[in-house]
Amino acid sequence: MELTPIQKEILIALINLQRQKDSAVKGEEIANLIDRNPGTVRNQMQSLKMLGLVEGVPGPKGGYRATGTAYEALCVTSMEHEAIVPIYRNGELVQGATAAEIIFTTVRHPDLCNGRIKVIGNVRSFLEGDQVQVGPTPVNRLTVRGEIVGRDDTENSLLFSINEMVSLPKKSVKHYITHQPIYVSVNSTIQEAARILVSNNIHGAPVEDNGKMVGIVTFTDIGEALASGKMTLKVKDIMTKDLITINGNSSLSDAVQMFNKYDIGRLVVTLNDEPAGLLSKTDVLHELAVY
Repeated sequence: MELTPIQKEILIALINLQRQKDSAVKGEEIANLIDRNPGTVRNQMQSLKMLGLVEGVPGPKGGYRATGTAYEALCVTSMEHEAIVPIYRNGELVQGATAAEIIFTTVRHPDLCNGRIKVIGNVRSFLEGDQVQVGPTPVNRLTVRGEIVGRDDTENSLLFSINEMVSLPKKSVKHYITHQPIYVSVNSTIQEAARILVSNNIHGAPVEDNGKMVGIVTFTDIGEALASGKMTLKVKDIMTKDLITINGNSSLSDAVQMFNKYDIGRLVVTLNDEPAGLLSKTDVLHELAVY
């Protein structure tokens, strides 16, 4: 359906206000938002009604509502339950806005990567040169950052030069654990523990006592003991006993948040409430590496 620029502008404003209020929208509210004469908006509404894009709601609290056809005409998917994809302008969250689409318009250029963000919400506060961040998205936790280079009010979209993109895989953490973890005995000496870590090229390992995981020992633990001259200590004396666990069905994004929250480098991954292995920051970095 071919719409004029003013019709698109009115429909976009109506949808944005309708999302914010969750009720019918008056013509004066639309006119104020798009800086148009209320009479112009009323006249255009008659045409939009005839096209089946808008319906009138009678009564004191009445006004206009966008129909499902209006979303289709603007190529915007209408969702009963939507996940908000946040948009930040110069470090501040833009209230009432969500990214509907992120479209990459330039990807083959060796130095440039440009894109377009289709927004549900008001984009009129964005100016050229503003720093923008979109995301994280709900599935792959994609976050895109860049600089605004233009704005298209008729499409309610932002044009930006992309400076940074980060995404985490959708697979759960159980896909990244070592299914046969290397254990260190609770009664091992720190020299024995160091040899196990070196021979297996790992920086930390779970500690077992009678077949149960009771802690984690790392090169840092061993180094601190040696630096203090405590050469005769055993693993049980230096290990970390408070295990920070994560369910194997959790997302990689959840794991990254826990790494940051607890300032640790390893998590104990559990399956059916039983320890099944370790996930380290190094494992995550390997997954994110570009080959």
